[in-house]
Amino acid sequence: MILTDRVSRIEGSVALAITTRASELRRAGVDIINLSVGEPDFPTPDHIIAAAKQAMDDGYTRYTPGAGLPELREAVTVKLLRDNHIRLVPEQVIVSNGSKHSLFNACLTLFDRGDEVIIFVPYWQPFSDVVKLAHATPVFAGTDPERQFEPVFQDLEACITPRTKGIIMNSPSNPTGGVWSQEATEYMIELAREHDLWLLSDECYEALAYDAPSVSPASLAPEYEKILTFQSCSKTYAMTGWRIGYMAGPVEVVEAMTKIQGQSASCPNSVSQMAAITALTGDQSVVKEFREAFKKRRDLMIEQLSQIPGLSCRNPGGAFFVFLNVSGLFGKATQGYHLSSAKDVTEYLLHGVHVATVNGEGFGDQEHIRLSYAVSEDNIKAATDRIAHAVALLN
Repeated sequence: MILTDRVSRIEGSVALAITTRASELRRAGVDIINLSVGEPDFPTPDHIIAAAKQAMDDGYTRYTPGAGLPELREAVTVKLLRDNHIRLVPEQVIVSNGSKHSLFNACLTLFDRGDEVIIFVPYWQPFSDVVKLAHATPVFAGTDPERQFEPVFQDLEACITPRTKGIIMNSPSNPTGGVWSQEATEYMIELAREHDLWLLSDECYEALAYDAPSVSPASLAPEYEKILTFQSCSKTYAMTGWRIGYMAGPVEVVEAMTKIQGQSASCPNSVSQMAAITALTGDQSVVKEFREAFKKRRDLMIEQLSQIPGLSCRNPGGAFFVFLNVSGLFGKATQGYHLSSAKDVTEYLLHGVHVATVNGEGFGDQEHIRLSYAVSEDNIKAATDRIAHAVALLN
């Protein structure tokens, strides 16, 4: 069968692949602890579910405008002003079926063949793939692990060419959990302004910053019209399956993205949109509860992992991931296993001690694996005990 070249240009999701394998092992009766998941383990709050039920009872089960319900677009502007100090009008917002969908629409709108888009390593895998689907070329810039994986500015500047069209930044970060400082964000804005670049800011984990607040670029430079802000209900309100994300930016970009979205998805899910209005404008105490729970879990996982010889990690400032350096295990072996890469380590942990993690190679990194602490404290303790046991068997 002959398929288009766009299929071969992109990679399958490494995180979804390992999650699928973990599920298959669990169905076969294996006691798997899954640290590969990228979603909160909390249920969607009751008041949001109640809003969805009420919406169905009230007949909100039909198509909506392509860019989302006017009431939801208005709710997004309220949220952005309240939480991120970004002042916009509803016409500057498009709601999509998750922020990944918004990013996809934006890349198809802004980038074309011959354009280059800078992405920071380690990166969330879809960044690279959506750029490729737009026929543009991803260019990878380095980051500093000792500074929350902020850009290495000299490396970044060297990446800029006459073909550079945009930069994608992600803070708090998936996969590292890094939260950039305001100084690093200001530098990014000035660099984008100097070279007339689009700055795409993925802020899906903006509510999950623990040690210092997450700063939205658009709040620092409201006059620079080439900043796009991507956020989501998924992580903030435990609504991953509801598929509601949004982009805020220039009206012209919103209109163009709406044109593309109208010919692909028609519109976002109507019931989910009604639930999202309640999520964004209703009781926000649950956001603080989630954040405090994740911070406690982060501290526990870091404490447990720091006691295991051969492993090292930085304290992530946000999200719910630990990016664990496993290069100290390379060259070691035990019966049936010889470790020479991050992928080898994830395979050993999966089959040797039944802990599912994601290898960093899917994020453009060769020395780390990603562990999610969006699981119970008991599972964190059990998983890290298993990892310690696995490391102790190596020689």
